[in-house]
Amino acid sequence: MTGTQAAGRRYGGRDAAQRQQERRTRLVQAGLDLFGTAGYASVSVKQVCSHAGLTERYFYESFRDREDLLAGVYNELITTISAETAQAAAAAAPDVDAQLRAGLEVFIRTLTSDARKARLVLIEVVGASPRLEVRRREVLHEFAAMVAAVVATPPGPEVSSSRLTMTAMSLVGGVNELLVDWTLGHQNATVEELIDLCHTLYIAAYRAISDQP
Repeated sequence: MTGTQAAGRRYGGRDAAQRQQERRTRLVQAGLDLFGTAGYASVSVKQVCSHAGLTERYFYESFRDREDLLAGVYNELITTISAETAQAAAAAAPDVDAQLRAGLEVFIRTLTSDARKARLVLIEVVGASPRLEVRRREVLHEFAAMVAAVVATPPGPEVSSSRLTMTAMSLVGGVNELLVDWTLGHQNATVEELIDLCHTLYIAAYRAISDQP
């Protein structure tokens, strides 16, 4: 049997690529479990592998190092959260008020309902590496663009576009920091109170922008 044939053999109805994907999924889940509880700085590759029930050989077939795994977990979480937030907002169209609330509710509930996700997305990636810091800033801008798309007013002076962009970024950043504070235990608000407050801020900003000449 050639090397190619051996690599392509099926076990339990799964080929080599499917088995590798399954191992990667187990490592990502282990990363979420451990980075989201013990913290990124306290977790080794060996601990991740033990938690996933895999040898280190299989870790390195999918990830270069711990940082690469953290980036992988973060990106998978963001992809899911972003898609679900956008879908919720779109389903509430065309009412801007309803869209903003629907998007905020999905975003906030997703993070506050799972302490591991909240810690990893809001805390563990911060300053973890230059690469992850760049990615984290990209994510903030991506969510700001999502907000801007919802509240965009009809075409107007260039300053209006700039104002909209800055407003969206300030709102996204504000929600992010509020959730960091809540995750760290500095706020004792209920999830409903968090959603209501953030929605109030978004609507106030939207109305202020709408009133601009």
